[in-house]
Amino acid sequence: MLDFNHFYARLTEAGLGHWLETLPANVRAWNETSRHGELKKWLRIVEQLPDLTPSSFDLRDAVRVGVAEDAAPGDRARIEGLLKQLTPWRKGPFELFGVRIDTEWRSDWKWDRVAPHISDLTGRRVLDIGCGSGYHLWRMKGAGADLVVGVDPGQLFMMQFRAIQRYLPQAIARDVELLPLGVEHLQKVEAFDTVFTMGVLYHRRSPIDFLQQCIDQLRPGGELVLETLVIDGDVQQVLVPGDRYAQMPNVWFIPSSAALCHWLERLGMQNIRVVDENVTSLDEQRSTDWMQGQSLADFLNPDDRSLTNEGYPAPKRAVVIANKG
Repeated sequence: MLDFNHFYARLTEAGLGHWLETLPANVRAWNETSRHGELKKWLRIVEQLPDLTPSSFDLRDAVRVGVAEDAAPGDRARIEGLLKQLTPWRKGPFELFGVRIDTEWRSDWKWDRVAPHISDLTGRRVLDIGCGSGYHLWRMKGAGADLVVGVDPGQLFMMQFRAIQRYLPQAIARDVELLPLGVEHLQKVEAFDTVFTMGVLYHRRSPIDFLQQCIDQLRPGGELVLETLVIDGDVQQVLVPGDRYAQMPNVWFIPSSAALCHWLERLGMQNIRVVDENVTSLDEQRSTDWMQGQSLADFLNPDDRSLTNEGYPAPKRAVVIANKG
């Protein structure tokens, strides 16, 4: 069973004690449902990682903890062997004591597209909804955030996050936590300065309800940072794929950027702006030694890379930022 008591104390310190009305019960419920499956095995893998103290770390320009000289060759080999038992690694990259975890996604490229457009995170309370294994959580802390909370119910993501958290100084690690929950399990706290949700909206059956759930976590005036798949088109243009989109079975709605801005306006958001649109490249999402399954190249029409295998427009992603009124 995973223990979050240290984090509950941090929430109280940060002025979020009212979240404890519902949060511990929801986490206990997740722990109960996680007794079966792979979680215990993955937890043992993390516990077997060697005890090492990094001489340095970098969260501002990368997620890099320690250098090769901080660990004996045998320890580096042990780290690599154990962490490869936690594959697939989707979002990253990470580097631990010279061991580079080359993830499927170059999430650092996404961060580089998002970061220039957001408010300064220094001293802010930040929530990342659908954070995966937490790569961007560490970058948010590196950008100066006071408290960073990620939510994602995936068991493997949790263990990958804990593997990285294990090696960071306690003064940093205590400010960053991944909660194994979905947005539907979050109490309406209206307390975060910035709420990120990246790569989630198109997986939700009810995108308007999901956007409202994200907005419910923001304080008045707080900033929503939304990154999602989009299509070309006007304010009325929305793609509702069939059984699959780029071989993903759980894609429900892909709006145009204009339609997405309209949705946010209907929900009362202000200062809505599209700050980036980018067609996903085969260099940004690809198979690696740390994710050996199919990736973007397998999902596109081999005769026309502008289309998915199903005949839909190839993945294009937008970043939209807005403020709560």
